[in-house]
Amino acid sequence: MSRPPRPRGTFPYNKPPMTHEELVGRLAERGLRIPDASRAARYLRHIGYYRLSPYTIPFQQGRPDHLFREGTAFDDVLDLYVFDRALRLLVMDALERVEVAVRAALTDHMSTAYGDPHWYVDPSRFRHRGRHAGLLRIVNETCAERLRGSPDAGEDSLVHRSALEHYLTTYGSPDLPPSWLMVETLTIGQLSSVYRNLDLRSDRTAVAKSIGLTAPLLESWLQSYVRVRNICAHHGRLWNVGLGVYPAIPTSPAVSWLRGKDALPERSRKRLYPVLVSLQSVLDAISPRSSWAGRLHSLVSARPRMNLAGMGVPENWAQDAFWSRHIS
Repeated sequence: MSRPPRPRGTFPYNKPPMTHEELVGRLAERGLRIPDASRAARYLRHIGYYRLSPYTIPFQQGRPDHLFREGTAFDDVLDLYVFDRALRLLVMDALERVEVAVRAALTDHMSTAYGDPHWYVDPSRFRHRGRHAGLLRIVNETCAERLRGSPDAGEDSLVHRSALEHYLTTYGSPDLPPSWLMVETLTIGQLSSVYRNLDLRSDRTAVAKSIGLTAPLLESWLQSYVRVRNICAHHGRLWNVGLGVYPAIPTSPAVSWLRGKDALPERSRKRLYPVLVSLQSVLDAISPRSSWAGRLHSLVSARPRMNLAGMGVPENWAQDAFWSRHIS
């Protein structure tokens, strides 16, 4: 059961719009050192003041005046923004591999287990018929939209039709494409919903096992990944954001995880860090030679303690055997 919505605020919004130069002036009035006002205005023009402003908060003394700590410069804020962008790109790299692996695991298992490339059309394979009907509606709409659109192929011989367009313009039945094309039409949120809706636990277990997890872990981790991917896709603040959903901690020794007894402090469990660990855990199964952990270490190790704390990364995180085998 979903919780009721929180009540709306009661105050009227009456803040006037400000020019980039006025916004630079506001930051300077609050104590931010800005050696080149025109350069700062240029960054605000192309990034946006309200996208950049959350990155000023760690440098402020606190409310209500939002005054900056003495000595804080515009480039300190910009450096944090640039770091967060690099972090998002790195996380998206791992998420892409994990998402693709889950798509492949789902269609490979279900298609071969039931000997049917269109297994997903059968409502008996799913727990909730309403959600299954929603899945078919999504796939139908995607197919109809593809047929309404312009053909994929162009004049260049190197431009080829997508596999979905090939199916739709070649075959008349079944109406919907086979499973391996169907999964490519789904967002990660829809993919997560399909997985959770599989009727048999044995099916969910088989899919999860192929990427080194148990069924409850994959269900939990996918929900976290949906939230993280949405943040990354919309270029949102990631390093110290509250996700609201966090990956469950493995209890099975068969699942790759942190080795140290206190490697994941309680204060870190509601931060980004367990998501990073979970991504590396899946990579251990699907891409054991991946350099992702080393690139994460290179990005994070040079950051000030404030950044690590915001992410929930423990001080000696790289010394845990889970990480050190990849970065030493």
